[in-house]
Amino acid sequence: YWTVIILLVTSLALFSCGKKKTKAQNNTTTNVQTTDNGDNEGVNNVVNTNSSTNQTQTTTGNGKVIVLNKDSFKEKVFDYTTNTEWKYKGTQPCIIDFYADWCGPCKQVAPIMEDLAKEYNGKVIFYKMNVDNNQEVAQVFGIQSIPSVLFVPANGKPQMAVGAMPKESYVKAINEVLGVK
Repeated sequence: YWTVIILLVTSLALFSCGKKKTKAQNNTTTNVQTTDNGDNEGVNNVVNTNSSTNQTQTTTGNGKVIVLNKDSFKEKVFDYTTNTEWKYKGTQPCIIDFYADWCGPCKQVAPIMEDLAKEYNGKVIFYKMNVDNNQEVAQVFGIQSIPSVLFVPANGKPQMAVGAMPKESYVKAINEVLGVK
Protein backbone atom coordinates (compact mmCIF):
# COMPACT_ATOMS: atom_id res chain seq x y z
CA TYR A 1 0.00 0.00 0.00
CA TRP A 2 2.69 2.48 0.99
CA THR A 3 4.73 1.53 -2.05
CA VAL A 4 1.86 2.60 -4.30
CA ILE A 5 1.52 5.94 -2.49
CA ILE A 6 5.26 6.57 -2.66
CA LEU A 7 5.27 5.74 -6.40
CA LEU A 8 2.35 8.11 -7.04
CA VAL A 9 3.96 10.98 -5.13
CA THR A 10 7.31 10.37 -6.81
CA SER A 11 5.78 10.26 -10.28
CA LEU A 12 3.85 13.48 -9.60
CA ALA A 13 7.07 15.17 -8.52
CA LEU A 14 8.95 13.88 -11.56
CA PHE A 15 6.29 14.71 -14.11
CA SER A 16 5.30 18.22 -13.11
CA CYS A 17 7.09 21.52 -12.93
CA GLY A 18 6.71 23.57 -9.77
CA LYS A 19 5.62 27.15 -10.21
CA LYS A 20 7.09 29.51 -7.67
CA LYS A 21 4.44 31.52 -5.88
CA THR A 22 5.11 35.24 -5.85
CA LYS A 23 3.88 37.74 -3.28
CA ALA A 24 1.28 39.00 -5.79
CA GLN A 25 -0.05 35.47 -6.26
CA ASN A 26 -0.66 35.11 -2.53
CA ASN A 27 -3.07 38.04 -2.62
CA THR A 28 -6.18 36.94 -4.49
CA THR A 29 -7.40 40.50 -4.96
CA THR A 30 -4.23 41.67 -6.70
CA ASN A 31 -4.82 42.72 -10.29
CA VAL A 32 -1.99 41.56 -12.50
CA GLN A 33 -1.69 42.99 -16.00
CA THR A 34 -0.81 40.19 -18.40
CA THR A 35 -0.60 39.78 -22.12
CA ASP A 36 -0.30 36.77 -24.37
CA ASN A 37 2.27 37.18 -27.09
CA GLY A 38 0.88 34.17 -28.96
CA ASP A 39 4.14 32.26 -28.47
CA ASN A 40 3.42 28.73 -29.64
CA GLU A 41 6.96 27.40 -29.50
CA GLY A 42 7.03 23.64 -29.94
CA VAL A 43 3.33 23.47 -30.79
CA ASN A 44 2.47 22.53 -34.36
CA ASN A 45 -1.29 22.07 -34.33
CA VAL A 46 -2.50 25.24 -32.61
CA VAL A 47 -5.07 27.92 -33.35
CA ASN A 48 -4.23 31.35 -31.99
CA THR A 49 -7.43 33.09 -30.90
CA ASN A 50 -5.86 36.47 -31.68
CA SER A 51 -5.76 35.72 -35.40
CA SER A 52 -8.72 36.95 -37.45
CA THR A 53 -8.06 34.31 -40.13
CA ASN A 54 -8.90 31.55 -37.64
CA GLN A 55 -12.19 33.08 -36.49
CA THR A 56 -14.31 30.06 -37.46
CA GLN A 57 -11.87 27.66 -35.83
CA THR A 58 -12.02 29.29 -32.43
CA THR A 59 -15.57 28.14 -31.69
CA THR A 60 -14.96 24.42 -32.20
CA GLY A 61 -11.21 24.04 -32.54
CA ASN A 62 -11.59 22.01 -35.75
CA GLY A 63 -9.35 19.33 -34.31
CA LYS A 64 -6.75 21.82 -33.10
CA VAL A 65 -5.62 23.22 -29.78
CA ILE A 66 -6.67 26.85 -29.31
CA VAL A 67 -4.30 29.21 -27.51
CA LEU A 68 -6.08 31.37 -24.95
CA ASN A 69 -5.05 34.60 -23.31
CA LYS A 70 -6.73 36.24 -20.32
CA ASP A 71 -9.34 38.04 -22.42
CA SER A 72 -10.26 35.07 -24.61
CA PHE A 73 -10.46 32.90 -21.47
CA LYS A 74 -12.99 35.30 -19.95
CA GLU A 75 -14.93 35.38 -23.23
CA LYS A 76 -14.99 31.65 -24.03
CA VAL A 77 -14.63 29.86 -20.69
CA PHE A 78 -15.37 31.84 -17.52
CA ASP A 79 -15.35 35.52 -16.62
CA TYR A 80 -13.91 35.38 -13.12
CA THR A 81 -13.96 39.19 -12.86
CA THR A 82 -17.77 39.40 -12.89
CA ASN A 83 -18.85 35.99 -11.53
CA THR A 84 -18.13 34.46 -8.16
CA GLU A 85 -19.75 31.11 -8.96
CA TRP A 86 -18.55 28.86 -11.77
CA LYS A 87 -20.55 29.20 -14.98
CA TYR A 88 -18.95 27.79 -18.11
CA LYS A 89 -19.67 29.96 -21.15
CA GLY A 90 -19.27 27.20 -23.74
CA THR A 91 -21.75 24.66 -24.98
CA GLN A 92 -19.26 21.85 -25.62
CA PRO A 93 -17.02 20.36 -22.94
CA CYS A 94 -13.47 21.67 -23.00
CA ILE A 95 -10.01 20.89 -21.72
CA ILE A 96 -7.54 23.63 -20.78
CA ASP A 97 -3.85 22.78 -20.65
CA PHE A 98 -2.04 25.26 -18.39
CA TYR A 99 1.62 25.20 -19.42
CA ALA A 100 4.88 27.14 -19.73
CA ASP A 101 7.40 27.09 -22.57
CA TRP A 102 10.26 26.16 -20.23
CA CYS A 103 8.45 23.17 -18.66
CA GLY A 104 9.70 19.76 -19.88
CA PRO A 105 6.60 17.76 -18.84
CA CYS A 106 4.42 20.41 -20.54
CA LYS A 107 6.28 19.72 -23.78
CA GLN A 108 5.45 16.02 -23.33
CA VAL A 109 1.74 16.77 -22.85
CA ALA A 110 1.44 19.11 -25.88
CA PRO A 111 1.48 16.40 -28.61
CA ILE A 112 -0.96 14.30 -26.56
CA MET A 113 -3.39 17.24 -26.45
CA GLU A 114 -2.93 17.78 -30.20
CA ASP A 115 -3.76 14.11 -30.87
CA LEU A 116 -6.78 14.23 -28.57
CA ALA A 117 -8.01 17.44 -30.25
CA LYS A 118 -8.07 15.56 -33.55
CA GLU A 119 -9.70 12.46 -32.06
CA TYR A 120 -12.41 14.39 -30.20
CA ASN A 121 -12.98 16.96 -32.95
CA GLY A 122 -16.54 18.25 -32.69
CA LYS A 123 -17.00 16.73 -29.22
CA VAL A 124 -14.47 18.51 -26.98
CA ILE A 125 -12.73 21.87 -27.40
CA PHE A 126 -9.04 21.89 -26.48
CA TYR A 127 -7.47 25.05 -25.12
CA LYS A 128 -3.94 25.87 -24.03
CA MET A 129 -2.87 28.73 -21.77
CA ASN A 130 0.65 29.91 -20.98
CA VAL A 131 0.77 30.57 -17.23
CA ASP A 132 3.78 32.89 -17.50
CA ASN A 133 1.87 35.19 -19.86
CA ASN A 134 -1.44 34.83 -18.00
CA GLN A 135 -0.56 34.89 -14.32
CA GLU A 136 -3.92 36.30 -13.28
CA VAL A 137 -5.83 33.28 -14.62
CA ALA A 138 -3.26 30.89 -13.14
CA GLN A 139 -3.75 32.62 -9.79
CA VAL A 140 -7.55 32.35 -9.98
CA PHE A 141 -7.24 28.57 -10.42
CA GLY A 142 -4.48 28.22 -7.84
CA ILE A 143 -2.03 26.70 -10.32
CA GLN A 144 1.10 25.80 -8.38
CA SER A 145 2.46 23.07 -10.62
CA ILE A 146 2.40 22.59 -14.36
CA PRO A 147 1.23 21.03 -16.49
CA SER A 148 -2.21 21.39 -14.95
CA VAL A 149 -5.14 20.27 -17.06
CA LEU A 150 -8.64 21.53 -16.36
CA PHE A 151 -11.50 19.29 -17.53
CA VAL A 152 -14.62 21.40 -18.00
CA PRO A 153 -17.93 19.59 -18.64
CA ALA A 154 -20.64 21.43 -20.58
CA ASN A 155 -22.64 21.46 -17.33
CA GLY A 156 -21.23 21.03 -13.85
CA LYS A 157 -18.01 21.81 -12.04
CA PRO A 158 -14.58 21.50 -13.64
CA GLN A 159 -11.91 19.12 -12.34
CA MET A 160 -8.14 19.68 -12.37
CA ALA A 161 -5.42 17.11 -13.02
CA VAL A 162 -1.84 18.04 -12.16
CA GLY A 163 1.27 16.60 -13.80
CA ALA A 164 1.96 14.89 -17.09
CA MET A 165 -0.10 11.75 -17.60
CA PRO A 166 -0.18 9.15 -20.35
CA LYS A 167 -2.73 9.59 -23.13
CA GLU A 168 -4.89 6.79 -21.73
CA SER A 169 -5.39 8.72 -18.49
CA TYR A 170 -6.60 11.79 -20.38
CA VAL A 171 -8.96 9.61 -22.43
CA LYS A 172 -10.34 8.09 -19.21
CA ALA A 173 -10.92 11.58 -17.76
CA ILE A 174 -12.61 12.72 -20.97
CA ASN A 175 -14.94 9.71 -20.75
CA GLU A 176 -15.65 9.96 -17.01
CA VAL A 177 -15.43 13.66 -16.16
CA LEU A 178 -16.69 15.13 -19.43
CA GLY A 179 -19.02 12.23 -20.29
CA VAL A 180 -17.68 12.06 -23.85
CA LYS A 181 -16.97 8.71 -25.50
